Parts: sequence; C-alpha cells; structure tokens
Amino acid sequence: MKRVVVTGMGCVSPVGNTVPAFWDSLCKGRHGFAPIKQFDTTGMKVTVAAEVKDFDPTLYMEKSDLRKTDVYAQFAMAAAAQAMDDAGLDGKVAPEKLGVYIGSGIGGFHTMATETEKMLTRGPGRISPFFVPMMISNIAAALVAMRYQAQGPCLPVVTACSTATNAIGEAFRAIKDGYAEAVIAGGSEAAITPLAIGGFTSCMALSTRNDPDTASIPFDARRDGFVMGEGAGVLVLESRDHALARGAQIYAEIVGYGHTCDAYHITAPHPEAAGSARMIRQTFEEAGLSPTRELYVNPHGTSTPLNDKVETLALKLALGEDVAYHVPISSTKSMTGHMLGAAGGVEAIAAIQALRTGIVPPTVGLQQADPDCDLDYVPGTARVFNPQFALSLSLGFGGHNAGLLFRRP
Repeated sequence: MKRVVVTGMGCVSPVGNTVPAFWDSLCKGRHGFAPIKQFDTTGMKVTVAAEVKDFDPTLYMEKSDLRKTDVYAQFAMAAAAQAMDDAGLDGKVAPEKLGVYIGSGIGGFHTMATETEKMLTRGPGRISPFFVPMMISNIAAALVAMRYQAQGPCLPVVTACSTATNAIGEAFRAIKDGYAEAVIAGGSEAAITPLAIGGFTSCMALSTRNDPDTASIPFDARRDGFVMGEGAGVLVLESRDHALARGAQIYAEIVGYGHTCDAYHITAPHPEAAGSARMIRQTFEEAGLSPTRELYVNPHGTSTPLNDKVETLALKLALGEDVAYHVPISSTKSMTGHMLGAAGGVEAIAAIQALRTGIVPPTVGLQQADPDCDLDYVPGTARVFNPQFALSLSLGFGGHNAGLLFRRP
C-alpha cells in the first residue's frame, strides 16, 4: 500500500480565486455574501448568494473554447491548472499513471437552463450543438484529462454535497492501491441560477434571511438554511515515493478516508447520526489511529437546523466527548456559503492550510449558542492552534457521508 500526499492546490471561490486569496479571506473572517448579480431576483424569496467575483477564465482557457464549456467546467479547469502549476507535475508523471477525479453535484446547470429556454421560446433547431457535452457532469474531468494527457483512471464522482470529498477519497485509494501515481482530484459547481435558487428554496434548504451578515451562521441558534455558493477546489494527490523522488513540496499526507450512507431520507440526515459517526470512525481506523486532541475539524456545517445538530452529535459519538469538547471545529461555509459539489474541495484546502500555518479559521456570524450545538466552533475570529491532524467532513443529500483525515507531513 502506497502512502499518499498532497503536492498541489487550486481553487476558485466566493472569497478568492486563488489559494492565497482564499486563505487570506478565511483567516480575516471575510464572507462572500451579497445580493445576487447574475439575474433579476424580483419576486424570489431568496436574493442573496455567495457568487464568484472577478473570475477571468481566459487565464486558463482559450477564448474560443469558452462558448463550448459551462461555467462549472471553467471553474474546474482554473482550479486544476492552479493545482498542477503549484505541484509542478506537468510532464513529470507517465500519462497512463495520471488520473482525474473531478466531480460535480449537478453539472452544467447554466447550460441546462439556457438551452431549455431556447427550446421553449425559439424551437429545437436553436439548441446548441455543444449542449450535451457542456451539460454532463463528467465533462470537467474529461477536459482536465485532455489538457494534461491524463490517460489513467478518470472518475467524476457525483454524491451531491459530498462530491469533492468522495472524489479526493477515491483518488487517494486509487493511488494507495497502485492504480495511479498521481490524481487531479476535487469538485466544481456553478448552480446560482433562478431555477436552482427556486428549487432549493422550495425544498426549504436555503436561508430566507437575505441579510449577507446573518444568512449563513452555522451552529447558531438563529440559523435557518444555507446560502448558495459556487466555485471549485482541486488537489493534486501523489504517491509519497513519487513526490519525494522528484523533490516535490508536500503539503499534507492523507491518512484516512471514510464513506457511508444513511439510507434514511432524500434530504435530511439520520437523526441518530449513526452513518456520519461511522464515517468519521472509518477515517481514523484506516489511519490506524485513535481520535486525538491534536485535531482540527472542518465540518460540513451548512447552517441548516438539522445538519448542524446531527453533525455535532456525530462528532461526539465518533471522537468521544473527551476529544470532541477539546478540539477546534469551524465551518468555512460561514464565509464561502455552500458550494455544493465543490464544497469538499475548498474545505480540504482549508483543512490543509490549518495544518500548514497553525491557524484555524473562524465560524463567522456565530453569536447565539444553540444547546444542541455545544462544541468549540471557533466563533468570530481565527485562532492560533497547531494541529497534527485535520478532518474535513461532507454530508450530502441522499445520506452520503464522506470524510478525509490529513496529517501534517
């Protein structure tokens, strides 16, 4: 079994379009929430989102290719290019040993909405010939594979809000078991559209507060739903031996991955947290470790009433109260919003950065304690802490639970 390390990171997010900008915003507690600018929200219950700002896709793609790609694929390409540049891996691994595991919870939502409108108003003859390849949720991985001639395993995972975490976890196992030497892994999402905002509002998932400063407040007693975000988070994973042989910078080692299903409800987590707690235990079991106080946790932390309560319970059950009450836990969704299939990618970066820098980002906006959420959520401001391990958690619609355990190299 090979050991697996992280040698590159890239992101596009509502609080920064590079890893340094993203991390600086998190450490300073700057959120990315504002009234939606992409479309007119007149008549909608939800008018606030965490949109990506000042993104220039031509930094990563030819201008002629933009009309052939959905925004989610452009985000993915940008994050992947940053991660590969950061790793310095291009041309330094055999094509058949390089894989791509970049997923999306929804895929080309902008394309679907635009082309559907064309169909209804202008007829089927006006549908773009690129409609299908722009829409499908595997195309981001395919485009990244083409860019870097990655001819190894290519697996675009789709597990709703757990997508990126599962993608990174499955990439970890592909390298660990010898199917690849390196994998470009993560998730991407661009779903801030009238249809998506309306749909998530109808299923009562989004905050209707419409105040940028209090709409996303994970673990706070006032929380009423999440805020939609968008972007991409991508890691370059590499076998430790391969990374050392080429003198690569190693950010962290992945030592554990957990993956379970509640098999309970289409949107709600299991109230007893059995599946999510078992997933957390699996990450430590694979690492051959017991839960430790030298741990930072980046939880799913959506700011929905059910998720935050159940996730708190899962941490207590899995870590034991002696650990759970003594480790810092902070939800970066309090700043980025919920980036859906991309969330686990940027949150893995946040977890790794906490290991590297000894700084734990805050849970912004947390002011009123909830008796059911009584752990240390690092409210308000960042904290100096030097963890040896970082746990990144994702819980998706359909009961998908996924977690990654990182160790300081």
